[in-house]
Amino acid sequence: MWKTALKPRWIAGFIFAIAVSGVFVLLSQWQFGRSTSPEMPVNPDTEKVQPLTDTLQPGEFFHGSDADQMVSATGTYDPAKQVLVPGRLHDGKTGYWVVSAFAVDGAPTLTGSAASPRTWIPVARGWVADADEATAPPSGPVQVTGRLLPSEAPVAGKAANPGEATAVSVAELINDWEISSYPGFVAATAEVAGGADVSAAAVPGNLLPLEIGPQPPAQQINWLNLFYSLEWVVFAGFAFFIWWRLVKDDYHRDLEDALDHAEPHEPEQQPGATRQPEHTEQKVQP
Repeated sequence: MWKTALKPRWIAGFIFAIAVSGVFVLLSQWQFGRSTSPEMPVNPDTEKVQPLTDTLQPGEFFHGSDADQMVSATGTYDPAKQVLVPGRLHDGKTGYWVVSAFAVDGAPTLTGSAASPRTWIPVARGWVADADEATAPPSGPVQVTGRLLPSEAPVAGKAANPGEATAVSVAELINDWEISSYPGFVAATAEVAGGADVSAAAVPGNLLPLEIGPQPPAQQINWLNLFYSLEWVVFAGFAFFIWWRLVKDDYHRDLEDALDHAEPHEPEQQPGATRQPEHTEQKVQP
């Protein structure tokens, strides 16, 4: 059968099948890419800085629509309320997030026996490679600008070392700091004190900026496009199947022709001729 497949026309047919199947594979990849396309593009409104007090309210659930929103707030840091969150990566290196408590001016105050006179929000001010490199937050009135993020879940079954927290978890931090807090935290991009930006992004030093961008939007699987992508793969295989089937049919035709030429044929009898009976001589015994 290989002899048949090596005929020039079938070699050309095989090249054509490769080209057709390649087009089908590309179409399959395109359909697969569309099947996992983002549910919606990144919302440009999240990059517009909004007042924190107008975006999120303390004592309420953190709404998903508030995540990644750039916010700003004025207030003061408490240097005694600062923790390090270990196990954070920056340019491939493992280090610490420096998280400080920030009292928000104009924020609603919560009521209750455990409520504090002021409402706070954790601010992730930057990243350090070593715990000893963490610096105190700026003093005095500060205007903080950054990305609003939901509270992280505390690491279960792990006790934090002194001066550390297992995660940027509001539930864990308010117990440590004994404060009332917003249900989220801010990854700072700017800290303006005395008219100058003193954040990690503006002042060179061991404290490096976090540079947290908007989170990728949720992806939704389009099952129809996914089915089409699988369908194109089947078509790609079918192109080779058709080529193989045509070669096989040609091979069987060659076998039939070879058998027809190999079979012996009896000589044809002329019309009207009669076949003479065969005579055998008999010996007469004396």
